[in-house]
Amino acid sequence: MNWKQIPLGPLQTNCYLLFNEDKQCIVIDPGAQGEDLIQYMEQEGLKPLAICLTHAHYDHIGAVENVRSHWGIPVYIHENEKEWLTDPSLNGSARHPMEPVSGQPADHHLEKEGALEIGPFTMEVLETPGHSPGSVSYYIKEIETVFSGDALFNGGIGRTDLLGGDHATLIDSIHNKLLSLPDQTTVLPGHGFSTSVEKEKTSNPYL
Repeated sequence: MNWKQIPLGPLQTNCYLLFNEDKQCIVIDPGAQGEDLIQYMEQEGLKPLAICLTHAHYDHIGAVENVRSHWGIPVYIHENEKEWLTDPSLNGSARHPMEPVSGQPADHHLEKEGALEIGPFTMEVLETPGHSPGSVSYYIKEIETVFSGDALFNGGIGRTDLLGGDHATLIDSIHNKLLSLPDQTTVLPGHGFSTSVEKEKTSNPYL
């Protein structure tokens, strides 16, 4: 199993493609440039099985409809943000000088932590709210990797001044869910470069 990081859109939001040796693929946070993303996956021979969202801010969901409709695959999101895909006032796009981002509701709502099985892939869903009320992280023990969305960054943490954000909740999520993972765990954030649990424990100035 391996992964590919692809920064997309004006905010360079990290989309991740998680794939196996058979080229089956999970798409995490397809934020923008849907046609470019589709073209890349087709060139690589990838076969997407699902879209998994860490949260539903506009810069993480902009290409959801392109990818979903192209392959006819389901979308997973936490139940606390199940309305956000369809509502620009919730996902934030209505507050910016851009075309509002909206689409169809998600196909599956994540209601609790635990194992999420999609085809041959098994991920552990961790509820990591604070940046947004339905933020989740996806941990894959097999490759010692966690997709942290906008909860934890390389040397930083997510902003909490947006709808439903809460600083104390975010700090609690980071300490109790992400920094409790093994030190060698690779952290793949929603923006910027990858890091590790050990590095953020010892050097993140916000923690």
